[in-house]
Amino acid sequence: MPRGPRLDSPGTLHHVIIRGIEKREIVADDKDRGIFVSRMGPVALKTGTNVYAWALMTNHAHILLKSGQPGLSAFMRKFLAGFLFEEGSAIWSVGICSVSDYQNSCRC
Repeated sequence: MPRGPRLDSPGTLHHVIIRGIEKREIVADDKDRGIFVSRMGPVALKTGTNVYAWALMTNHAHILLKSGQPGLSAFMRKFLAGFLFEEGSAIWSVGICSVSDYQNSCRC
């Protein structure tokens, strides 16, 4: 059964889960972890997103955030696309997830 549409209203509090396809790693080494962490702040500022907490494990990540005016999808698209295609990222060449590969639950 397909999932329902994402609630993507600006100012909504979201618990986002990013997972690797088939439970594969989303970060392979410290360089990947650094890229993940260093991209989050600038993308949040550009999209007006407030990041309250995050946890990064090898095969998934959790982010607690309040979406900015462009909405959750704009933040996730910019954040994941930049992370996945960062030059030198160890996961860049293995195609472990897609830009739309995240889950969210919403608390209003």
